[in-house]
Amino acid sequence: AGDGLHQLDRPTDVLIDKETDSLITCDPGNRRVVRSPRRSGTTQGEILIDNIACWGLAMDEQRYLYVSDYVKNEVRRYRFGDNRGTLVAGGNGEGNGLNQFNLPTFIFVDRQQNVYVSDFVNNRVMKWVEGAKEGIVVAGGQGAGSALTQLSSPLEVFVDTLGRLYVVDQGNQRVIRWAQGDKKEGTVIVGGNDWGAGANQLSGPVGLSFDRHGNLYVADMGNQRVQRFSIEKDC
Repeated sequence: AGDGLHQLDRPTDVLIDKETDSLITCDPGNRRVVRSPRRSGTTQGEILIDNIACWGLAMDEQRYLYVSDYVKNEVRRYRFGDNRGTLVAGGNGEGNGLNQFNLPTFIFVDRQQNVYVSDFVNNRVMKWVEGAKEGIVVAGGQGAGSALTQLSSPLEVFVDTLGRLYVVDQGNQRVIRWAQGDKKEGTVIVGGNDWGAGANQLSGPVGLSFDRHGNLYVADMGNQRVQRFSIEKDC
């Protein structure tokens, strides 16, 4: 841990910038977003955005960078070289209104530049359409709980090509999926069998990712492991 350009302090999210062959990392302990070359033997990074309580990162097809700020309760979109950015979600103080967040964490941006934000304390996922002044609840928002209509401390989010939303529902030790246009209740995809180290259990899950074959990878923090699950494409 440290604040040198070759160091990080409690990083929360990372993405690969293929065009520059580099890693872009949220470094909240140092209140910055940094870019580091992936080439071996080169560890010196550069600061892209400073003075930001960042948590989540995303990049769209136009190479705009999206960053959540969990203190300002907002998401901004940045061009490379721009340290100010453009507000795209939240920015109206802490709260549970449709134009507010309470500790936004992970984000996902689809091809239409819709921004999905995991709203941690509000136990919901919000979708902000390009240019909108308020968001839409697309998962949870019914208070903390374990019902299929609820989330508890949601973290990473992902939207597949069919528009289905996947959420790491940490408080419920599960990954849950909402179909497009149906925010009434989700479907448990993995976990949901209480805390544990079994093959069908999670313990403090944080992140998720998919490969090109549709396999789901889950960062299972409490169990010190990453689990891979085969997900039926038509389920």
